[in-house]
This record gives sequence, C-alpha cells and structure tokens, in this order.
Amino acid sequence: MIVRCANGDIAIEDGRFAKTAGGEVIDARGLTMLPGLIDVHVHFNEPGRTDWEGAATGSRALAAGGGTMFFDMPLNSSPCTVGPREFHEKRAALERASITDFALWGGIVPGNRGAMADLAECGVIGFKAFMADSGLTEFPRADDRTLLQGMQEAARLGLPVAVHAETNELIGCCGASVRDYLNSRPVLAEVTAIRRACELAEEAGAKLHIVHVSSGRGVTAALEARQRGVDVTIETCAHYLYFVEEDMERLGAVLKCAPPLRGAGERKGLWRAVSRGDIDIVASDHSPAPPAMKEDPSFFRVWGGVAGVQSTLAVLLEMVPVERAAALTAANPAARFGIANKGRIEVGYDADLVLVDLDARHTVTRENLFQRHGFSPYLGATFRGAIRQTVVRGRTVFLDGKIMAEGGGQFVHAKPRIHA
Repeated sequence: MIVRCANGDIAIEDGRFAKTAGGEVIDARGLTMLPGLIDVHVHFNEPGRTDWEGAATGSRALAAGGGTMFFDMPLNSSPCTVGPREFHEKRAALERASITDFALWGGIVPGNRGAMADLAECGVIGFKAFMADSGLTEFPRADDRTLLQGMQEAARLGLPVAVHAETNELIGCCGASVRDYLNSRPVLAEVTAIRRACELAEEAGAKLHIVHVSSGRGVTAALEARQRGVDVTIETCAHYLYFVEEDMERLGAVLKCAPPLRGAGERKGLWRAVSRGDIDIVASDHSPAPPAMKEDPSFFRVWGGVAGVQSTLAVLLEMVPVERAAALTAANPAARFGIANKGRIEVGYDADLVLVDLDARHTVTRENLFQRHGFSPYLGATFRGAIRQTVVRGRTVFLDGKIMAEGGGQFVHAKPRIHA
C-alpha cells in the first residue's frame, strides 16, 4: 500500500511503514498525515460497567478522533485492575471489543503492593494511584505510606507511577451548586499534591506521571521538581485547555471533573506550558457515565467525568502547529511509556496514522459522535480540520464518517526493566 498525501508519501507493508510497497494506492494529496493518537488516559469501564461506555464504543470514538491506541485506567471497570486476575479479565474483554490497539494501567491501592510484580509480568504500562477519594470504594486513595511503597516497587519494576494529584485534606463538601463544587477543590489542593508526589517519587527513585494537570500553577510545581532531577512528566487534558470554570457553571454536569475547570488565568498558564514544551502529553481522561448519573439537585452527587475522547486532536489543531499536536499525542506518549514502534511515521514503525483535511471545519453533533452516550461538552463547537481516515497497523478502521472494522485491536505488552 502507498499513501500519498500533502506532506509526503509513505509505503505500508505487513502493517508497518516501509521503504517500498506495492498494491493499493491511497490518494490523499489534499490531506495531512499525522501519527495516530495514543490516548494515555481513558476510562472505558469494561468489564462491569459497559453501560457507561465499553471498549467497543469507546475505541470507535477514539478512531473517529484520529486515535489508534489507548491506555485504559484501572477504574471504573468492575473489578478494578489491582491484581492479575482482574487484569486478565479486562484484557480478554478489550481484545474482543476494541478496534484500536490498547495498553492497561494497573492500580496502586492499600494492600496490593504484593500484586504489583504480577501485574508487571502481565504487561501493565504502569501503575495509577489516587491521592484523593476516587469516588469508588473498591479503589481507595493511596495514603503517603502506600504511595511511597508503591513507588518503590514500581521503581524496582522499571515502570512509571501515574497520580491523580489533589490533597484530600484540602477538598471540602459544602453546599450544592456548581460554584460550591468549584470552590471545594482549590488550585492549592492540586499544587500541594503535585509537590508531595514529586517528593515521594524523588525518595523512591520512581518515574512519575502527573495526570490531568488543570492549572498553570500545577505545571510550575512539577517543573520545579523536574529542575532538581525528579523524573516527572506532565499531562493535561483537552477540556482544561478549551473550557474555563464559567463554562462549567453554564453547561453543568457535562463538564464536572476532578480537578475542576479553572479560571482564564490558569488556562492561559496551561497554554503557555503547551507552547513552550513544558507539558509532555495531552490526553482526554474520557470518563463517561449514563445520563441519569448526571442528574441530581446537588452537584456534589453528580458523577464526575468528561466525555471527550473524540475531540482531543480537534482542540489542539485550533491552537498549535500540527507538529506540536503530533508530539503531544503520539511521539511523547510512546517515548515516555516505552511503546516501541509506535508514535512516529518512520520505516519499521507500526502503520498507525490519521489523515486530516486541515482546510475543512467540522461541528460536533450527537449524530457524529461514536461514544455510547451522546453527552459531550463539545456539542455545537466547530473546529479546524476534519478526520478523513484512521489506520491501525495498515488496517483502515475509520473512513469518511464511518467505522470500517469490527474488533481487531491488539494488546500492547509493556516491557518492565526490573532492578534488583
């Protein structure tokens, strides 16, 4: 197969980019080719809560947004991925359902340190911990001792630790309104937790990944640790770059997330960090729930989570050059998490790509969303660029608004580097 596009031609042979190839020619000379997105932070909730999303619908939405691989978090599936039995159950479910490739996070919770080596042997991409209440009793937060010991074990196993960084003691619950919720989770809760996580990672010698940083001040806290030698990477999400807290007050439950959206000044700080290269990865933190769980007189009881897996690239293309968007969503994720042969359009790499019409614009509607529930804060928004085709290992999974595959996604096994 030969793909001819605006930014050059590439050959594909046996599912990988090659120097030469024969057969089909895809004439995409009016389109721009980018490496397929690797979304390192999704909650597809399978098994156990596929009525919230599921890998079948979630991976289709990812592909429609230009994604070719996702990393599924250890929650909100049921059971959560905190041991090898749960891992194998999830892997089997996703192999049956997903049209894109995937990796799996393991969890760090009180009492499961002894299972981490088994999870590493299974092939987890790393370990996820919450420094604040996760909202699920089956995935309790990691206190400092649990987190330190988990980081020490992860360091021994040669795998990174991802943390949800909010200081639990600084989170309140007073009132019922959206504004009450915003006030209950201040930027300070994020900043202090990032500093604490960096201190623990430094002590443990661990590789640290801060997920969904919501504020410019949070980025600064992580950069201070990086400057003194802590191996820390920074992830933010498209919704923190696109929306501000007033949008949460206007749109309500569809934008509830933790940490919450911030003011315009903090968002400006995030964009500065993106443009400077201080933020390493942009992910979706796609975390849907049935519409009924988004309805309650108290905003505190509304289930949190933004459904946006299909819109990450669209948000970035509005604001950054295509090369930067590709680094944030493909090259950097592959490099940080040791995913060999993915994330770049180079000979020998998996033929994961997306073809984008940068001259077109598209509007997000319920009809063109592929996730299980048409519940998105981006509804009605118009973005630069239109995804025309998404290819996973040489196989077209999305073409001109239609899903072209059933299953076929492969599990990508991380290779831990165990230290004595």
